[in-house]
Amino acid sequence: GLARIQAEIAGGAFKFSRALEDIHLNIESRLKDLIGPAAGRLHTARSRNDQVAVDFRLYVRDTIDHFDGQLADLQVALAEKALAHAGTIMPGFTHLQVAQPVTFGHHCLAYVEMLARDRSRLADARRRLNECPLGAAALAGTSFPIDRHATARALGFAGPTRNSLDSVADRDFVLEVLAAATICATHLSRLAEEIVVWATAQFRFVRLSDKFTTGSSIMPQKRNPDAAELVRAKSGRVIGALTALLIVMKGLPMAYAKDMQEDKEGTFDALPTLSLMLAAMTGIFLAAGYAIGGGQGMVIAFLFAVGTNAFAYWNSDKMVLSMYGAREVSRESAPEFHALIARLAARAKLPMPKVYIIDSDQPNAFATGRDPVKLGSAHPGNAP
Repeated sequence: GLARIQAEIAGGAFKFSRALEDIHLNIESRLKDLIGPAAGRLHTARSRNDQVAVDFRLYVRDTIDHFDGQLADLQVALAEKALAHAGTIMPGFTHLQVAQPVTFGHHCLAYVEMLARDRSRLADARRRLNECPLGAAALAGTSFPIDRHATARALGFAGPTRNSLDSVADRDFVLEVLAAATICATHLSRLAEEIVVWATAQFRFVRLSDKFTTGSSIMPQKRNPDAAELVRAKSGRVIGALTALLIVMKGLPMAYAKDMQEDKEGTFDALPTLSLMLAAMTGIFLAAGYAIGGGQGMVIAFLFAVGTNAFAYWNSDKMVLSMYGAREVSRESAPEFHALIARLAARAKLPMPKVYIIDSDQPNAFATGRDPVKLGSAHPGNAP
């Protein structure tokens, strides 16, 4: 009988009656039509309160398992991109200002680490929610001689919950998953923002596939990163669902209250939204939907860090290169530095910049913006 009802609901053939209070009574009424008075035992030793708690846990648990697979897929896509570009030089940023050189592969692996923490948080939440509240009934259990361990095993739970009041009043398992989802959505939003920036003509770090961009009705040359922009925007829906449920739960006395009906709508929106965000980001980073534009934009930005010229200054027996941030290179490494500049310039199809040596007694040359050539202690040349 229940299998037939499930098929009717899935096929849109089930007839709901407004005269019946809720989904529970609609199903019981239809079951009575199918099997007779035995349908009255459907809720023996059960309440809507513990049944809803069980169903909600089952849904959230299945969703966590789905997320874990999606997160793993995105990690693999990022790791494969990192391997392919382990030697692709790009500027590292702080304050969105060019800082020290890194590789594109290293940058991708930063997000692999973030996603690993997301998976860990969700796995931890799954372990805690995997207890079965069935048998708590409305709030104080039941006098029927039921076997809660048997029903817990049948539904794949690690065991039954221990306190009947908490069993029907608890929504921590939803809050935890929404919190983990919020952090994950924040990570995806950060990555999406970088993709949006990287795809601009000013950066030219990446070229996105047509599958994840759109044009303009009056400017057909444009490639708008719509998918990444929507990922960035949809993080707000996930964050909002967590905030809303926290506000719902903050003032509820023990045990169940109708307020808790509001836990479903936000969750049923937020979790599928995160799933869509993960799918979109994975698609963007897969080889078929994402292409590095030859690294030219990265090289240009890297050289832009030092303007039209490359500067270095001597400090005792070491040389500090401005484009290397605080990294110190020995005097003997100057030819290597010159060769690096030459390779980068050639890759970017830019003329070889001049390389200046600034003596340590003129340390303010960078700060003042003065041309080192005009300083008495400066020595222009093609190499340090």
